[in-house]
Amino acid sequence: MKKDSSVAALADALRGDVRRMGPGERLPSSRALVERHRVSPVTVSRALGQLAAEGLIVTRPGSGAFAAERPAAAPEPADFGWQAVTLGDRAVDPSGVSWLLTPAPEGVVALSGGYLHPSLQPARALATAAARAARRPDAWDMPALGGLPELRAWFARTVGGAVSPADVVITSGGQQSLTTVLRALLPPGAPLLVESPTYLGALAVARASGLHPVPVPVDADGVRPDLLAEAFALSGARALYTQPTFHNPTGAVLSEERRAQVLDVARAAGAFVIEDDFARHLGVAAPPPPLVARDGEGRVVHIASLTKATAPSLRVAAVIARGPAAARIRATQLVEEFFPARPLQETLLELVSSPGWARHLRAVRAALRERRDATLAAFARDLPGLRASRPGGGLHLWVRLPDGLDDTAVAEAALRGGVLVSAGRPFFPAEAPAPHLRISYGTAASAAELAEGVRRLAAVLPD
Repeated sequence: MKKDSSVAALADALRGDVRRMGPGERLPSSRALVERHRVSPVTVSRALGQLAAEGLIVTRPGSGAFAAERPAAAPEPADFGWQAVTLGDRAVDPSGVSWLLTPAPEGVVALSGGYLHPSLQPARALATAAARAARRPDAWDMPALGGLPELRAWFARTVGGAVSPADVVITSGGQQSLTTVLRALLPPGAPLLVESPTYLGALAVARASGLHPVPVPVDADGVRPDLLAEAFALSGARALYTQPTFHNPTGAVLSEERRAQVLDVARAAGAFVIEDDFARHLGVAAPPPPLVARDGEGRVVHIASLTKATAPSLRVAAVIARGPAAARIRATQLVEEFFPARPLQETLLELVSSPGWARHLRAVRAALRERRDATLAAFARDLPGLRASRPGGGLHLWVRLPDGLDDTAVAEAALRGGVLVSAGRPFFPAEAPAPHLRISYGTAASAAELAEGVRRLAAVLPD
């Protein structure tokens, strides 16, 4: 049973009482409610708070809680049909992203999602860092445009190569960074080369910005440079979006040879490479240096995010760029959001500067290795006919389903069977060449829960 079930039960009971009361009529005292319903004072306080948030009661300190005024009858629904003509035919489709961000229902094993399970997040270290940041006298002042100098310097050191703090701009998370970069570099209607499959959020942002994603296939070693060159030539694109390290959803790491080839192909096409380095700190094995560390001509625009390695609401990231592109990205970020909240920047700086940061990363990597291996062992035991990737880091396995299966239908059946997985089809910018599932091993509570999730998946797949 959920720990807040007593609060919900009391709130339900009090709703019925309030609806039978007249406006302004006083509810029994908290002490009387404790005795009547045999619950704790905390439960009573939370239930009353819930009813107050719903507008059913008003609380007056020292006087008690009272039934609120009844709202007037709702008017007839407004006719918004005129907006369809004014808005035109462009639409923003959040379905894929909302699926990934929706928590699993109670009792369902979560093998889908893009963030660490709460047990793996550095909650205590973040609380300590936030408390220290909030105590600084200037914590709520406007930060330096471009971000806190110390935080920009930290990102520059972490990326390595010839990157300097002047090349770094602090942004409000990886998704916002991607939005800013795409809008800065490409006009609406332009083609954008993307890996196929690729990150759902990138497809959503590109389409919402009026761009046309053009697929470039990946294999076990990442994006294929031969097909990349052909895609640049055929499409006339001037940018490639790529996740060369622990690619989402396949987990692939672009090989050293291919990294050089990708830069050569982009150079020949006169194009940018947008490098989304979202999972660098989640490597079971140490990944190669990022593309931007070997780029000396401002071709790579690098997005560095720590959200995946920390917690979903630590929405702070960095964009690294050089030359006129950097100036345009900074200008776009400035007019779109001014700057990320200084308390979050200060909190992240406190976190990564503390001795506990390295310990946290070591613990997360060990836990992810254990969970990855436990998930693969469960597939070998319960679904030996399926081929699953063995990534060197990140959060996901990419599982090939037998031909003829509908991966969307499989995901829906799995949810009914008590396990949440992601269908592979939405990760493809065009037609999917085969059915897949993305299995997230970083989102479950334990290795045992991962094994139970795979067992439930096996129960809904046809023999």
